[in-house]
Amino acid sequence: MLLLTIASDAFNATLYSNLTFNYVRDTVPVAMICTTPFVMVVNPSVPAKTVPEFLANAKANPGKINMASSGIGTAPHLVGELFKMMTGVDLVHVPYRTSSMPDLLAGQVQVTFTGLGSAIEYIRTGKLRALGVTTAARVEALPEIPAIGESVTGYEASGWNGIIAPKNTPDEIVKKLNSAINAVVADPKIKTHLISLGVVPMSMTPSEFGKLIANETEKWAKVVKFAGIKPI
Repeated sequence: MLLLTIASDAFNATLYSNLTFNYVRDTVPVAMICTTPFVMVVNPSVPAKTVPEFLANAKANPGKINMASSGIGTAPHLVGELFKMMTGVDLVHVPYRTSSMPDLLAGQVQVTFTGLGSAIEYIRTGKLRALGVTTAARVEALPEIPAIGESVTGYEASGWNGIIAPKNTPDEIVKKLNSAINAVVADPKIKTHLISLGVVPMSMTPSEFGKLIANETEKWAKVVKFAGIKPI
């Protein structure tokens, strides 16, 4: 049995206190597939064209800027809370059960951290203004947009997708699966398709992927506790 695992699984390890399994100890990392860049976008009415300008405006207007997300405990929520934790700004979280994009485009909310794929056309047409991508480095799809970490030292947040298996899966099986999955991810047609979906193809050894899972689980636990996030 194999399971497609995503970054939200690392969030949920802390977010939900009644899980009947330990995400890190009870699974075996098999292979990474891709990472998902997020982008910080604002309605064009926001008087900020850069992250430093946004921070200055937010600090001058605490509690007056609404930060939309796709729901409590979702990736956009956690990515935004990490930004708040690292910068000290007071943004009001507004969770949506459906897409927040219509309200963001209308100016009812001012900022969100969303998947690059869902915002890129709005950015290119000027309907939204991108202030920064959440990855450690700039992304190929929007090379002119800086990484948030260029002005907020150490900031990095990415979604990711990979494959895990139950604990005690034999090493030889894990290695064989890792080799096969890496070969698929490296296929030029697959890479092109993944990039077209707004994700970045990524391969890792099982041990590298396991280290990432452990680090991400620890990282997001701090954010969940900092923000006092409780599932509903």
